[in-house]
Amino acid sequence: MPKKKRELIASVKGMHDILPDDALYWEKVRRVVFSVADFYGFGYLETPILESSDLFTITSGESSEIVTKQMYSFRTRGGDNVTLRPEGTAPAARAYLEHGFSSLPQPVKIFYWGPIFRHESPQQGRYREHHQFGFEMLGIDEALADAEVVQIAFAVLKDLGMKNLIAQVNTIGDAESRGEYRKALKDYFRPYLKKMCDDCKERYKVNPLRILDCKEESCQEFISRAPQTIDYISEDAKEHFKRFLEFLDESQIPYLLNPYLVRGLDYYTRTVFEIVSEDPEADKGTLIGGGRYDGLIKLLGGKPTPAVGFGAGVERIIAEMKRLKVRIGGRPASRVFLVQLGELAKKKGLAMLEEFRKADIQVVEALSRHSIRSQMKIADKIGAKLALILGQKEALAGEIIIRDMTSGAQETVPMTKAMNEIKRRLKT
Repeated sequence: MPKKKRELIASVKGMHDILPDDALYWEKVRRVVFSVADFYGFGYLETPILESSDLFTITSGESSEIVTKQMYSFRTRGGDNVTLRPEGTAPAARAYLEHGFSSLPQPVKIFYWGPIFRHESPQQGRYREHHQFGFEMLGIDEALADAEVVQIAFAVLKDLGMKNLIAQVNTIGDAESRGEYRKALKDYFRPYLKKMCDDCKERYKVNPLRILDCKEESCQEFISRAPQTIDYISEDAKEHFKRFLEFLDESQIPYLLNPYLVRGLDYYTRTVFEIVSEDPEADKGTLIGGGRYDGLIKLLGGKPTPAVGFGAGVERIIAEMKRLKVRIGGRPASRVFLVQLGELAKKKGLAMLEEFRKADIQVVEALSRHSIRSQMKIADKIGAKLALILGQKEALAGEIIIRDMTSGAQETVPMTKAMNEIKRRLKT
């Protein structure tokens, strides 16, 4: 009886490979993020992919979708409850506390880059394992800091070729002043609950602010008429928001007041913002989102510490770059091709490759081709300026042939002088 053919093993649903053709986009985004971070004085922080589950249930809020639907959580063999990191701000706050950053000059400015795991319905630009970068400023209460992180977010996106950007902004007030607003939302939504989605019915019980973050069409008509946060927050929160907008005006950052904007995590306070594209052809998803989280450090057992920051999904940004056909450049053109004929020549050629790397000369070789004709065809196809021909005879004599691919002229030179001669020819 013939054996049953084994089915190919595919990647897990919602996880994806980053292919070589896309690597240039990833390099571009990473390069821009690190460059902007360096200019603004942010230090790089890398937190573990696995964290204590308590870190997220305490900080994100038990009614948040991250906790109720999306976390990859499990118990280790040692009995610890751990979670694959679903967002980056809480780990950054944990690191701030654990490593005594509060004793450093404030604010502490850190940024991160890494994978994020959320069990949600996969779609374009959103995966169950995706990647985020984020900027955080901890230990500062100034509205200027809110405006600066928005300015940084714009700088990153613009440097990546984004156009027609706008910041949607709102204030959700401080923890003390939100009680009245929650009550107003409960009073307003109560008559409509039967017509709203099951998630919003649950949010109503635990945290009615989460209803404003619902994307279901059945709930949108009710949300659009809900009470607005600005009417229920304290005078201090209003003044902070007013100064934030003044800083945005001064920096000529385009923004739109969105009175129903909230973020999906319970630790946010006062300023919240999302940066989107106004291009009608663009994906309507958020490119960068963030805000203040003045109570987060206290939630984790520290002293009250004001903080502000943002997070951004790399895959979504790359998708927008592709849509806009952003030019990302390529790897340096290979101007030298190494032709190797015979076993001894390949041994000598292998040693030469490291010399080329140290000299910062990009070289191409064709290990699977054995004839000089097939290898020279490849050299011609890639547009190499020079072909280096190393055969058995040359390898034994300690020499190499340098061929000018334009004129066809070639010269045999000693191996010991080859590198300097190649550099000279490439310069001219």
